[in-house]
Amino acid sequence: MSCFWKTIDSPVGRLTLIADEAALLAVLWENDPPTRVPLGERVEAPGHPVLQEAERQLAEYFGGQRQAFTLKLHPRGTPFQTRVWQALLTIPHGETRSYAQIARAIGKPNAVRAVGTAIGRNPLSILTPCHRVVGSNGKLTGFAGGLGAKAFLLELEGAPYLRP
Repeated sequence: MSCFWKTIDSPVGRLTLIADEAALLAVLWENDPPTRVPLGERVEAPGHPVLQEAERQLAEYFGGQRQAFTLKLHPRGTPFQTRVWQALLTIPHGETRSYAQIARAIGKPNAVRAVGTAIGRNPLSILTPCHRVVGSNGKLTGFAGGLGAKAFLLELEGAPYLRP
């Protein structure tokens, strides 16, 4: 199955949007290594309706006019990763959670490291808000888009965090 892609400019750098026929599969950072989110063959399709809608909703988000996304999402991952990513979708706009809180939310309180690894593989950056996950002390921790992008997204949402 082919994936369709398009690249857009954003306040956090160039993003690559990837979709299948009906849903968004990924939002990748400019310097993402290909192994972080393996998706197979890709065909450039800037006019693809899912990609155009994702671009529109992201522009609204960056413009402060959107707090939730209404796109159909289809992240590809293991059952554990999918549970973690679903938990990320429950973090409200403007709030943060710790990795330990996410681990408890999925019923695996001792799996904090595994939760961190799954979050690091989140294919739908920004839309599945892994940027809302901070260290247990409230400080910014690793982020595929870089800590500067993470801080920008949290500030855009008015979410609390401590600078490293």
